[in-house]
Amino acid sequence: MIDWIKSILVDNGVAEIILVYSLVITAGILLGKIKFFGVSLGVTFVLFVGLFAGHLGFKGNPEVIEFIKEFGLILFVYSIGLQVGPSFFSSFKKGGIQLNLLATSIVLLGVAVVIGLYYLLNEKISMPMLVGIMSGAITNTPGLGAAQEALQHAHHIGQLTEIPPITLGYAVAYPIGVIGIIFSIIILRIIFRIDFEKENKQLRKINESYQENLERITLKVTNKSAIGKQVREIKKVIRYPFIISRLMRNEEFFIPQGNTVLQENDIILLVANAKHIPRIASCIGEKVEMDWKISEEKLVSRRIVVTNSKMNGKTIGSLKLRTLYGVNITRVNRSGIDLLGTPGLALQVGDYVMVVGEIEAIQQVEKLLGNVLQKLNEPPLITIFAGILLGILFGSIPFYIPGIPMPVKLGLAGGPLIIAILIGRFGYKLKLTTYTTMSANYMLREIGISLFLASVGIAAGDKFVENVISADGLLWMGCAALISFIPLLLIGIISRKFLKMNYFTLIGLLAGSTTDPPALAYANSIAGSDAPAVAYSTVYPLTMFLRVIIAQILILVYI
Repeated sequence: MIDWIKSILVDNGVAEIILVYSLVITAGILLGKIKFFGVSLGVTFVLFVGLFAGHLGFKGNPEVIEFIKEFGLILFVYSIGLQVGPSFFSSFKKGGIQLNLLATSIVLLGVAVVIGLYYLLNEKISMPMLVGIMSGAITNTPGLGAAQEALQHAHHIGQLTEIPPITLGYAVAYPIGVIGIIFSIIILRIIFRIDFEKENKQLRKINESYQENLERITLKVTNKSAIGKQVREIKKVIRYPFIISRLMRNEEFFIPQGNTVLQENDIILLVANAKHIPRIASCIGEKVEMDWKISEEKLVSRRIVVTNSKMNGKTIGSLKLRTLYGVNITRVNRSGIDLLGTPGLALQVGDYVMVVGEIEAIQQVEKLLGNVLQKLNEPPLITIFAGILLGILFGSIPFYIPGIPMPVKLGLAGGPLIIAILIGRFGYKLKLTTYTTMSANYMLREIGISLFLASVGIAAGDKFVENVISADGLLWMGCAALISFIPLLLIGIISRKFLKMNYFTLIGLLAGSTTDPPALAYANSIAGSDAPAVAYSTVYPLTMFLRVIIAQILILVYI
């Protein structure tokens, strides 16, 4: 019986490989729920179960494992990119430049530690091997690949007689890197006595300060400069964007259009950014109290979700809803953020729009916009796989840098992430449906990271214990710990103590600066928002670029 089970698990057939992966991932997720000193590692524990499985001899076909690893990583980073795409560029207004400067500092400090160890150990560990250890300590596979290419080039031109096995250093250091990054996150939490609820409240306040704080106000037209003027003329004078949702004149209610002429004593319901309302009110008239519920006999407000893919990318003004249907879009809610329904605002599938008008007209607008929630549950598979295709192609483009003999590539992680961010933000302009439900995105993300971690563990587990217990292995592990801990803790303390950075943003920064998906997975599991993912994606492209370049530079300078 035991021999039969073992024969199934160690065979390299498709069924057997799937069986091993299912076993590793299931056990890893279950064990990841166990708390150690109040902390659980979540999906990250899949890596350690994979190491154990690899140690027991469950190897599988190396090419198949490599494929599953890269495919899982692509799924993970692509789903992250789609999630944060809409808010990625606005994140630079919230300190994106600062985040990238801090991430660059982490990278450079790591390099300083590597060079310091090289001389401190009196060159006992060669620089190529230290680069392999560094790549593992920061969980950066593209950096390892770039270093290997540099070594192969040096061997080809005769600078090296043989290529050192830097992958061994990478394999030994990788688990230390994962643990080191997660432990750094935990240590910072302990040092600064982080209260998760308090941090989430702080984030909500920060986000509110950057989004449009829309308010409604009722005004009586009394200002002579507004009386007798068309609505569009008044908008040109005031310059601040606003929407007149409803107008009451002589006890009659209607939806004003751009050519509607305001008359003295008209009562209007106006929607605008709270900070602009005083200026707008001073140009139109005085604030009055009005119960607009009485208008609902003729005019109603209805929340409609955009599900018609034909509406994707179309501006509110181009739909001519006021002219054709006599209705007004006052607000658009996108990813939890309220936007003013200005004519130039482009709609996206998944937007919730507040429409005001007569009930019959609103029903017509519902048919136009879709308002079929079931359609949102349909995953945009074309967008996902077309984006992955473009991401792989983009990641394969070589970038030539002066002084570096080999071209630099963003690889299978960097390319899809950047493309996903761009699609998430600008996909609607290409008529691409980018909306995915949170559950669908989460499913893709978790499947991807689970496959990736299981693959890394299974591939490295074979010789892991043997390398660890050797004298060189213990030394490598010590170096990996220093390379991982020192930059993260130092910059983490500076960011929190002196820059007062939010904890969830900080841990996203740490995960992104080490290009570490397991750390991001852990950060996401403890955060009550997408702040870690946003910070991760903000610094990831630059960090990945620097990691790849520096790995090659260190090889070329010290061989």
